[in-house]
Amino acid sequence: MPMQSLPDLLKHELGDILFAEKTILKALPKMAREVSNPDMRARMEEHVRETQQQVQNIERAFAAIGERAKAEKCPAILGLVKEHDDFKSEEEPTKPILEAFDLGSGLRVEHYEIAAYRTAMAIAKSLGQRDVVALLKANLDQELAMAKFIEQSAAAALKMAGENAAAVAAKSAAKKGGAAKKGGRNQAA
Repeated sequence: MPMQSLPDLLKHELGDILFAEKTILKALPKMAREVSNPDMRARMEEHVRETQQQVQNIERAFAAIGERAKAEKCPAILGLVKEHDDFKSEEEPTKPILEAFDLGSGLRVEHYEIAAYRTAMAIAKSLGQRDVVALLKANLDQELAMAKFIEQSAAAALKMAGENAAAVAAKSAAKKGGAAKKGGRNQAA
């Protein structure tokens, strides 16, 4: 059935955001376990709690427009999660490199969510749905704060990841060098 009205589009956008938030809610704890920086891990764990509240706000937004909350499959968020998972499996990154990648991955998710909330808010505003706008604005503010945290923490986290990656590479090279020397002694004997 063709979509023909702004109320239908708002319902679709809310469903898209609901799906995205529920998907991220499943992925966040896994990503938090990949982080060694205690401040970053604590902030991610806090964001899990925020995301749980965001899901409730979206469900309340559905109620405010007289609709039952229904998630709409969101290919964009699935693509962002797949990108992260593919990087882990295909590139086999060291822990420090995975942490560095996760900064960008997390920021991409936040920017997607920010755009989705702003879009839904614009539609709700045009329909005079002030309650919906207020609920979505509360979620948007949390997403903006998380994006800002990632951006402000990125330089220090990347520096630490680079140092850790260098240490891992040096340790790996030392092991390979030791194995080569050991193999060389066996051949000479």
